[in-house]
Amino acid sequence: MTRRPSLPGADELFRPTGHADGVLPLRFEPTRVPTHPAPPVARRGTPRQKHTSKITVYVSDDELLALEHVRLALRAAHGLAVDRGRVVREAIAVLLADFEDRGEESVLVRRLRHDD
Repeated sequence: MTRRPSLPGADELFRPTGHADGVLPLRFEPTRVPTHPAPPVARRGTPRQKHTSKITVYVSDDELLALEHVRLALRAAHGLAVDRGRVVREAIAVLLADFEDRGEESVLVRRLRHDD
């Protein structure tokens, strides 16, 4: 009996999906940005759960250390045992809510303008 797991082959991993004829469209259609503001949405970061999407974000050593300090401070001072991903998701939710509410005057727009 082998201890190696049975893994799918390349044909199974890279098979076409989602279209009856087996051919995926190659053109990119960008989403349109609405010209009128969207109705306010109560944004909230998602708790620890299985998420369906993933992104990779590169941060500096100082940013990672600061994030870890925040995580530890949340645990020590507030009794909140959360992982770094949860802190990042909450920060994104707060930033997006501020952008939706304040638009041009949002923290995001002001900080990105200072990067130029």
